Amino acid sequence: MTYGAGGTAQSNTVEIASRIKKDFGIESIAHLTGCTSTKEGMKRTLTSIKDSGIENILALRGDIPQEKLADKNWNPEYRYASELIDDIKAAGDFSIGAACYPEGHVDSINKVDDLKNLKKKMDHGADFMITQLFYDNDLFYQFKEKLDLVGIEQPVIAGILPVLNIKQVKRIQEISGCNLPPKFLRILDRYAHDPASLQEAGIAYAVDQIIDLLSSGVDGVHIYTMNKPDATRRIMENISCVRKAVCRKEPQR
Repeated sequence: MTYGAGGTAQSNTVEIASRIKKDFGIESIAHLTGCTSTKEGMKRTLTSIKDSGIENILALRGDIPQEKLADKNWNPEYRYASELIDDIKAAGDFSIGAACYPEGHVDSINKVDDLKNLKKKMDHGADFMITQLFYDNDLFYQFKEKLDLVGIEQPVIAGILPVLNIKQVKRIQEISGCNLPPKFLRILDRYAHDPASLQEAGIAYAVDQIIDLLSSGVDGVHIYTMNKPDATRRIMENISCVRKAVCRKEPQR
């Protein structure tokens, strides 16, 4: 459940995540960002999360607001996600997730530096990773190989965002700068002026991505819903048989 980078949605995050678990019996993950949070405020939020019975937290630095970047006197209490992870570990026995970036974080100097930052988060106590969105599975597989080389062994959950309109694509490029492979670009070119067909093609592309990932033994898949439940529901329906087949083949633990 998303928590605003500016800290404006923390109460909703806890409330909704708690209701999902209590009312529907589904494990939920509270989403916390640290960049504009105070230590004292985060302490209260973590106490509320613990009291609500939530056991999983996704810990992010968060996107720094432009007005903060322009403020030379701004001195954040959480500069890095690893610092937030430290406080979450101290607050209780939570399962902690961290973000990772198959194509490198937009603020990183280079991919080597990005991997060092990721290793730091895992060494500070993160239990699993959820990737930034990507549209080229080969880049994800290459990223996994790099994790093995630097000794990062925690599970990696692949983040998939189905593209449903052209405006969304432009926003994705602005935020993440992710690579758009030729197959994806052909879809955009073919259906740029046909919104209904673009949505159908975007859902189909996401389904193809997920089936390939599941067939390759991915640790898990996270679908970025962006408040579009119908598209997510259709994706889940389309991959249901593959999911069942993969689960049948997995060894009992």
